[in-house]
Amino acid sequence: MKKILNRPEDVVEEMVSGLVDAHDDVVYRVGDTRVVARKYEGKGKVGLISGGGSGHEPSHAGFVGKGMLSAAVCGDVFTSPTPDQVYEAIKAADKGAGVFMVVKNYTGDVMNFEMAKEMAESMDEIKVETIITNDDIAVENSTWTEGRRGVAGTVFVHKILGAMAERGSSLEEIKAEADVLITEMATLGLALTPAIVPQAGKPGFTLADDEIEFGLGIHGEPGYRKSKLRPSTELAKEFYDKIKAFLKLTEADKVAILVNGLGGTPQMEQYVFTHDVLNLFKKDGIEVAKKFVGDYMTSIEMQGISLSVLRLKNPLWLELLNDEAKTIAW
Repeated sequence: MKKILNRPEDVVEEMVSGLVDAHDDVVYRVGDTRVVARKYEGKGKVGLISGGGSGHEPSHAGFVGKGMLSAAVCGDVFTSPTPDQVYEAIKAADKGAGVFMVVKNYTGDVMNFEMAKEMAESMDEIKVETIITNDDIAVENSTWTEGRRGVAGTVFVHKILGAMAERGSSLEEIKAEADVLITEMATLGLALTPAIVPQAGKPGFTLADDEIEFGLGIHGEPGYRKSKLRPSTELAKEFYDKIKAFLKLTEADKVAILVNGLGGTPQMEQYVFTHDVLNLFKKDGIEVAKKFVGDYMTSIEMQGISLSVLRLKNPLWLELLNDEAKTIAW
């Protein structure tokens, strides 16, 4: 294992310290926790929080700031944060109008965020609402989940709901929009190489030099098919066809797309894949009104890529995607 770190067991603690020190104009660390919070008054506005296991940077702490998250909780690598840590994030994000939690569908995350919600409501009388993202259409049930996993499409949720909170929307308005939003997006990903969790010191799975895995999860959970490496046009076509069928996209639809690197994929390859995806939308006459390309939700150093598509059912969503945001990674 070759990684730039000190002791593997200190990697998250030192990462959080470095992140906050480097971006102290935007964020601060809440006490001795692993909570990264936004520097702002925010009086009377809904607080938006998210988080999960570390190793997915810039998710989630990289999206703390103006127009996105109020706070993010950093668990151990690929491990859910504790209820106590999430509770501290809720308190830091609360500005008097309640707190909204964006939780990816992993069993530990769902359970621990729910426990923290109960703590905040009972001990501090903070009103808390939640949405559970489940955009990964690769498999219905997998390691660490009941139902579909929450992956890179979660970033659409951060941006749209964060812009709503910035505009002054109420907790009830944000919850109502979130309930619809998560039904209009889908994601598929693939891996060329595995990731190495620092504490483990070895790859989480193996693939032959000429092999890829379709539908792999961001923690290395099994996908739906292994295959020999194929040209980008074929990879894009498989994802496009599955997502189009799942969302039942037609020429009347307008979409936003997010082509997401998994940590070890060069931008050159991301843009080749993006080119192929956009050609497929163009061929079918589906307007791509907003495009994002880059590393948004990674899996440490995994080489691979994912495609997230959001049908812009509500024209407001495009406005909110275009609203100004000032965070570390946006």
